[in-house]
Amino acid sequence: MAFDFIQHSIEQRRAKSLLRRRICIQSSDARYINVDSKRYLNFASNDYLGLGGPVLANDVLSGSRSSSLVTGYLDVHKKLEHALCQLLSYDDAMLFSSGFSANSSVLKALFNEQSVAKDSAIFQDKLNHASLIDGASHSDTRHIRFNHNDMNHLRARLEKSNALNKLIVSEGVFSMDGDSAPLAQLHALKQQHNAWLMIDDAHAFGITGKQGLGSAQTQNKPDILVITFGKAMACQGAAVLASHDVIDYLVQVNRDYIYSTAMSPVMAHSALQQLDKVINADDARTQLQQNIALFQQLCANVNIPLLTSNTPIQPIVLGSAENALNAQRKLKEHNIWLTAIRPPTVPHNTARLRVTLTAAHKSDDIHYLVQVLGEIL
Repeated sequence: MAFDFIQHSIEQRRAKSLLRRRICIQSSDARYINVDSKRYLNFASNDYLGLGGPVLANDVLSGSRSSSLVTGYLDVHKKLEHALCQLLSYDDAMLFSSGFSANSSVLKALFNEQSVAKDSAIFQDKLNHASLIDGASHSDTRHIRFNHNDMNHLRARLEKSNALNKLIVSEGVFSMDGDSAPLAQLHALKQQHNAWLMIDDAHAFGITGKQGLGSAQTQNKPDILVITFGKAMACQGAAVLASHDVIDYLVQVNRDYIYSTAMSPVMAHSALQQLDKVINADDARTQLQQNIALFQQLCANVNIPLLTSNTPIQPIVLGSAENALNAQRKLKEHNIWLTAIRPPTVPHNTARLRVTLTAAHKSDDIHYLVQVLGEIL
């Protein structure tokens, strides 16, 4: 019967503990979450600095009404782009409604011309975000993967390539493992092989570096930087930052940008407000680092193994999807909200609890979390 594959696929995923379900959240912040009239400690939020909260639009338009190349490019968009360029020392920027769209569309657009694609190649870390993988996979150029943070493997891949246009792509902080890219080594390889470097800084911006400026605050600034607003900035949207020429080229050929309604002015206005909060959030960053250190020490005390990460993302790998779901269920029984991450989001047999810490968590919250983890694991 036609379309029987849909029900079959759902049943297969259910049998393997891989079925995904949406959960309606009544309210949440960086410390608590309310679901079905019950409050839980929230250890699944990307609001790392605890900056999320109500934002007054002050009569800002709810929608931009058209694409950026028709009448949708508004003064508030230009102000946000200018603020990001000034802060991160880039020539130009363009805004997107999501980080996924920004990442995937840039990789599709850069090599959209057949004459360019045949002389080009994208080199990606194997643990890059799905948006980057999808963008490269749908590009017309070669897509070459290298082992996670393995610079020798990347070097070998680059040496074997005869591509004229080489683009190395990585994340500043990896979303599922929480570790950081070796930016200095990536930059050195980029120079040695006349390549460009693109960094998705979704989980680094606001958290790492002076004033939380992430990968752009180093001497090893990438040629193309993607900043997303839905993590430490606690709002929504994204920006691609690069040279004038790159942004001008993307405006000509980036189909996601050309044929999408421009980012809502409300979101752009919110992002401007949140950007100012982020760069002035040194106290929150200090508290966040203290919370990370406390969590790591308490886990070490009770022999809970963690992946190597000095960021708010602290994964506990449990192997099977069933193990991760069982742990999630037991944590919920103790009023702790923590998400089980399963394949295909992470590799097979690496299902995990992805603990995310924020500056809003109290010492007692973290002690309680580790106490319960020690009991159920």
